Amino acid sequence: MRPMRPFNFNTSAELFPAAIRKKKRAGFNYRRFGTAAEAVRYAIEELPADSLNGAYLQVEEARFDQNGIRTLYESEAFPLPRRPRKAEAPAGEKDAA
Repeated sequence: MRPMRPFNFNTSAELFPAAIRKKKRAGFNYRRFGTAAEAVRYAIEELPADSLNGAYLQVEEARFDQNGIRTLYESEAFPLPRRPRKAEAPAGEKDAA
């Protein structure tokens, strides 16, 4: 197995939604970020899990799927502070009010 080459989190990046033709996902369209670190943080911390599934991040010529994005986020080299993922209320709690 080859060692992973160093990743530059300061490079600009593009985040693309999943290519699903049958469903239109509200709220998540193509986004461009000034740094890959901002894009990775947005993908992990802000996107709903179903939107992250199938999305990909492009940094220069490299593409990262959901697993690759998560690996970058969990990397020791990730330069931004990590926040807890936004909590989604369980289905039973939404109707309990």
